[in-house]
Amino acid sequence: MMMAVALIRMIVIVACLEAVVASPLSAETANFEGDTVGGPPRGWLLTMTGRGTPKWTVERDDSVSPAGNVLKQSGKATYPLALKEGTDIRDGFVEVKFMPISGSEDRAGGIVWRARDADNYYVVRANALEGNVVLYKTVNGTRSSLDLIGQKGGYGVKTAVASNQWHTLRVEFTGPRFMVSFNGKSLLEVEDKTFPDGGMIGLWTKADSITAFSNVVYGRK
Repeated sequence: MMMAVALIRMIVIVACLEAVVASPLSAETANFEGDTVGGPPRGWLLTMTGRGTPKWTVERDDSVSPAGNVLKQSGKATYPLALKEGTDIRDGFVEVKFMPISGSEDRAGGIVWRARDADNYYVVRANALEGNVVLYKTVNGTRSSLDLIGQKGGYGVKTAVASNQWHTLRVEFTGPRFMVSFNGKSLLEVEDKTFPDGGMIGLWTKADSITAFSNVVYGRK
């Protein structure tokens, strides 16, 4: 009888430990609601990769549900970049709602993770002009696309990315493996070991893209 009780206790303890290990930590959300419209967002490093004049401002947007503030990039640079200060995530996730508004050279919005600085990071972006989602690494300011698991060559995944509509882009990253979903649909997986350590998360656009971002959700696993 005592052995049975001890065995049950052991099973319960193991189950609890497994649940703790498997569960992610609580997610954090940056929604820009406390920021001044027309000004920069608090708690973000506004920068770029390359050259140009990016312009990140908080704007009111009634198309958001519920209506509220968004972060809008309306300048022009090689790769405008907004990094969330105080983040240092190795294994976790980032999810954002974004709207590609306009741009003749490019019309894109993206998520950055494991950023060491403005020249070294991973990024996945969705492009309305090209109609695709592609994952890259940026090393010393040079961007290169990464092959999908099980597929040599190619360039991301073709999918419709409508302009002037809100989309949801999400990346989950554990060790060298990255899983991307777009509008709730699992889209692609990549493996890469260039940046194995934790780093900042952030938001990204390219060239003359005018893009709005809302509800940045992120956390550790």
